[in-house]
Amino acid sequence: MIRNKRPLDGVLLFDKPLNLSSNDALQKVRRLFQAEKAGHTGTLDPLATGLLPICFGEATKFSNALLDADKTYRALLRLGQTTTTGDAEGEIIAEHPVGASRADVDAALAKFRGEIQQLPPMHSALKHQGKPLYEYIRKGETIERELRDVVIHDLILNSFNGDEIDLTVRCSKGTYVRTLAEDIGAALGCGAHLIGLRRTVIAHFDLQNGYTLPQLEAMSLEERDACVLPVESLMPDMPILQLDAVQIKRLAQGQRLGLDTGLPDGRISLHGPQGFVGVGLLQGRRLAPDRLLSSVAKQAAKSLSQ
Repeated sequence: MIRNKRPLDGVLLFDKPLNLSSNDALQKVRRLFQAEKAGHTGTLDPLATGLLPICFGEATKFSNALLDADKTYRALLRLGQTTTTGDAEGEIIAEHPVGASRADVDAALAKFRGEIQQLPPMHSALKHQGKPLYEYIRKGETIERELRDVVIHDLILNSFNGDEIDLTVRCSKGTYVRTLAEDIGAALGCGAHLIGLRRTVIAHFDLQNGYTLPQLEAMSLEERDACVLPVESLMPDMPILQLDAVQIKRLAQGQRLGLDTGLPDGRISLHGPQGFVGVGLLQGRRLAPDRLLSSVAKQAAKSLSQ
């Protein structure tokens, strides 16, 4: 239980350590910041490390963009062994000699660049009839799954030393890197599994700007607060529209505004005299509220009741 909880809004770029679940990482960070509300975007397995954005307060409302964003990973593959889970957490179920050359690896990787299809692993949080797949496999049940379309934007070979491959992978939402590791191993004819995974980039957020748990623990509360990015950092490429207080109040009351903004149709970042207030949806010359800060909505509701 967190004592002396306080309202806090914004985004922290957290460097999740090894052997810590995303939820455990979230709770540790939340306690350090004494935050009333917090959530994470883009779950990382306990054996994966790296970038885990923690959204505080109002930022949780606008975090969906990160869930749909491209992600970049540093992945380490062990050739010659396949496991029950596709990574180092599982038991080894098959071993094969590794006779691949650098040219063989280059040729295999070429097959997985661009649009590909993957079969989601049973050891995953993908849900079937409301339950994650890993709950079925724990009971010895295998669920029929459909192939999914994903995009591997970049697949770079950093090093190859005979039985280990070090890759940089930039991929679309829904990509399973351990499935990619297994498929690369199958293409090489020797099998493979993932033994290391580190996420370095999500959308425009980079791990270089992240903070580790020891770094945060060594800071004062004020120093930690200085590490928190503003809510609008979640939407850096969204067009910005400046509104006055009256216009913001009308939007918060659910009204649409007739405006000649000169901006393209779509989602718009709304700013008022005090800064960011939320996101609107522009269609033609009509601006409708999409998602506004709670403080803005509460103030509008209060004025309606008076």
